[in-house]
Amino acid sequence: MLEEILSLNIFVFLLVFARMGTAFFLFPGYGSTKVIMRGRLFFALAVSFVLTPILLDRLPAMPDSPIELFLLIGGEVLAGAIIGSTVKILFASVQVAGTVTSFVSGMANALAYDPISEQQSAVVAGFLSTIATLLLFVTNLHHVLIEAMVNSYELFKPGVAPMPGDILQMVARHVAQTFKVGIQMASPFIVVSMAYYMGLGVMTRLAPQIPIFFVAMPLQIVVSFVVLMIVVPSIMMVFLSHTQEGLQFFLVP
Repeated sequence: MLEEILSLNIFVFLLVFARMGTAFFLFPGYGSTKVIMRGRLFFALAVSFVLTPILLDRLPAMPDSPIELFLLIGGEVLAGAIIGSTVKILFASVQVAGTVTSFVSGMANALAYDPISEQQSAVVAGFLSTIATLLLFVTNLHHVLIEAMVNSYELFKPGVAPMPGDILQMVARHVAQTFKVGIQMASPFIVVSMAYYMGLGVMTRLAPQIPIFFVAMPLQIVVSFVVLMIVVPSIMMVFLSHTQEGLQFFLVP
């Protein structure tokens, strides 16, 4: 009995943890450096322990050669990295929207440390990223992440080398779609900014002795904040829809 546990269950648990642990260390919210390392490790181990009996029939037998074992574990780590990186790409849509909004609203110079992207970014981008991460858990979208991880065993079968061309095409498609959605979410600010600058251009022609652009900058920031308060719910709805559609790729119908 002990030999079966050591040769089967621990081996299966190791394979599950290799994929789940890699993915969770890349997922937004879970993989942030603000979350202590022990907490992230404990959560990944707990999820792997719960999913091991479910995934027992989908995993191959333990190979006899140590080289085959390392290759099998490496393939699981690669599969987890692909899924985790895809989710980070989907979340980058709010970063694109926040950065574009800051540029067209005159707030690009207001930089702050964003705990989600773990880098210096515009204040608007950090604000939207924080709301997006909060909604990830409030709307139970993190359950979809776990479901996608479980169903990924049908897409990335253990022991089978993934197709590099298909993976690159998937990543390229997600990057293009994420950038497109980010620009769409920032489109209200682009339209308001264009109309605002056109009005300032007309006023400059009518009163060239007045530094219109210098005087009107505070007003532009105020207008941008008002527009932000109005469109934030719509931006988050588009973001959630975009993330859920992107995860459908890993869900088996």
